[in-house]
Amino acid sequence: MPQKPNNTDPRKPKIIRINLSWLYIILLVAIGYMLFNQSGPAPQKIEWAQVRQMMLDGDVKEIHFIRNDFKGTITIQPDKLGKYAGMYVNGKVPTRSPHFFFLTSTKFDPETEFAAINETLPAESQVKIIMENDARIWANILEWIVPLVLLFVLWGWMFRGMGRNMGGGPGGPGGGMNPFNVGKSTGKLADKDKVNVTFKDVAGLYGAKEEVMEIVDFLKNPKKYTSLGGKIPKGALLVGPPGTGKTLLAKAVAGEADVPFFSISGSDFVEMFVGVGASRVRDLFAQAKEKAPCIVFIDEIDAVGRARGKNVGFSSNDERENTLNQLLTEMDGFGSNSGVIVLAATNRADILDKALMRAGRFDRQIQVTLPDLNERKEIFQVHLKPLKLAPDFDLELIAKNTPGFSGADIANVCNEAALTAARRGKSDINNQDFSDAVDRVVGGIERKKTIMSPEEKRITAFHEAGHAVAGWLLPGCDPVLKVSIIPRGQALGITWMLPDEKVTLSKSDMMDNMCSLVAGRVAEEMVNNGVPCTGALSDFERMTKIAYAMVSYYGMSKKIGNISFYDPQGGYEFTKPYSEKTAELIDAEVKSIVDEVTAKTRKILTDNWDGLTKLAELLIEKEVIMAEDIEELFGPKAGKHGEERLKKEETKTNETE
Repeated sequence: MPQKPNNTDPRKPKIIRINLSWLYIILLVAIGYMLFNQSGPAPQKIEWAQVRQMMLDGDVKEIHFIRNDFKGTITIQPDKLGKYAGMYVNGKVPTRSPHFFFLTSTKFDPETEFAAINETLPAESQVKIIMENDARIWANILEWIVPLVLLFVLWGWMFRGMGRNMGGGPGGPGGGMNPFNVGKSTGKLADKDKVNVTFKDVAGLYGAKEEVMEIVDFLKNPKKYTSLGGKIPKGALLVGPPGTGKTLLAKAVAGEADVPFFSISGSDFVEMFVGVGASRVRDLFAQAKEKAPCIVFIDEIDAVGRARGKNVGFSSNDERENTLNQLLTEMDGFGSNSGVIVLAATNRADILDKALMRAGRFDRQIQVTLPDLNERKEIFQVHLKPLKLAPDFDLELIAKNTPGFSGADIANVCNEAALTAARRGKSDINNQDFSDAVDRVVGGIERKKTIMSPEEKRITAFHEAGHAVAGWLLPGCDPVLKVSIIPRGQALGITWMLPDEKVTLSKSDMMDNMCSLVAGRVAEEMVNNGVPCTGALSDFERMTKIAYAMVSYYGMSKKIGNISFYDPQGGYEFTKPYSEKTAELIDAEVKSIVDEVTAKTRKILTDNWDGLTKLAELLIEKEVIMAEDIEELFGPKAGKHGEERLKKEETKTNETE
């Protein structure tokens, strides 16, 4: 049964709890009332001559004159207020005193002037005169006290979370909105009871998982390794594409390790205040040393570990660089950092500072790559556990149809398949739902309301048929899985190819891939009397990148030679560490390759034009065709035998010519 609060006992006095928020509201309302509560307009300024005439007319009831301010305020007789309505805006006269005020000079003698006027008036019309010096003690006090009080009230209201940690509970490392804790680390100490991810939940990632498990074993059984004279690694860097499971591995370490685990993001160190980032680094490692042995995990370390001296628009003393310098010192400096292992994750290892990457700081770089076929099966099995699958569901097929997918992509496919089946009112999820989910993840949502004219549909069908035929007949291209002319995302049609997951590509493979990319435009021109359309933009973009990479990165041009202008710090962004003459030569070589590829593609499509036309007509009819439909028209996918067949056909064509 729930326990009753103490204040419900009738024998005990009731405790009245005051909410400070209500006090703030009441204070603000009171201030607003004092500032805005005005009974009519403000008093009007008049001259001394007008005041004298008002007194002589018997309209003035009282004059209050402040000697040291040389200012007087006038109160009009109540029955005479209407007489002066025209002196106010919209004729509204103040209902409260004073009604008018006037200013005088230092030569003005109030006693003499007021006495002279009152002597001329009858006794019942004489004006009451009050003259005094305004000490203004309380006004001066309030002028200083009220702003300070308001400042402290607003300060307390804005920072009422002062002293709390990031999670709002006691005992944390500090931070939150406390201005005095701005230099404190915002790293979170993992609670063993709340982290329910273990290495069993991490499917695939064989090599990376073994490396990380060994780090956990270092901390659990240090004597096993130090007894032979070895040293425990100081840090490990998880490197890999987005969505491959780097952060998941770190969560598994937190769930498996029997040691404290601090987690923080690299962006948490970066602040607009000078010195805050370095202070947070010092505080984080100070806490870690107190709880050693322990693990510190820094996610997205490239936010703070970017190479120094390359921050455009900042000086060498940039706040980010100060933070990085402090991190370098803490990881491997003069101070002892025994028992603290640093794990970090990034997908941009090429831009990290070299001093951060050296041995002694990050002794190991663990590559977390995209999963292969067997690893994808394991990842699918993890995400398929909560799903209701059809009895004929084929895991092998869906794993083969998702090459190049990361763990995050696979999780997204499983979720989309469940949503698709639910949208269709099914009681279980079959392979068709997964196939549609893959289409949606790769190509985008289907644009059902897009209306294509018959001519646009025909050109799109020939465009995609060109991709499919070239990809099917050329041995270096990946196998074609599906061709669709259903608009998805930004594309009017898509040709799906299944990568063979090759580690390296030959020059002929790259040339064949370029042929399959340009085949769509070539087929468009052939069916449209040589008039090109705008549907080949993404194809040309990819083909141009491949051509420039062949010439300027991989040394596949005889005229340029075995020279690479690849910049690891800038990735694949094109730089120019060469002369203008070399640049012209590179451009000429790229154009030569593209022209050669285009001519080769045009010949292949011309030789197989009848089959391409049948494939396009089938595509117009069905809108989606599979690899089986292409195989019926062109036979098995071109491999070694297909290459021999192409050579024989080329020989026959040359003999005919």
